[in-house]
Amino acid sequence: MRKFLTLPDVAEALSISMSQTRALIKSGELEGIQIGGRGQWRVEEAKLDEYIERQYAAQRAARAERSAPQATSEPR
Repeated sequence: MRKFLTLPDVAEALSISMSQTRALIKSGELEGIQIGGRGQWRVEEAKLDEYIERQYAAQRAARAERSAPQATSEPR
């Protein structure tokens, strides 16, 4: 069974503000759906987990890039 989180729940889980949470949804970085006549946003728990994993992967890639030897070109 799917579990859906409210935006305040997502903000709390990520320790970010509501405006940052809305920006993640609006940009498409974090998938969410609007439900009901008032169009309240919900984020599936699995989508939040996927977002977090992508952030970890991006951090690993950035660290690997920083620690990789830099190619240098010597003047001839």
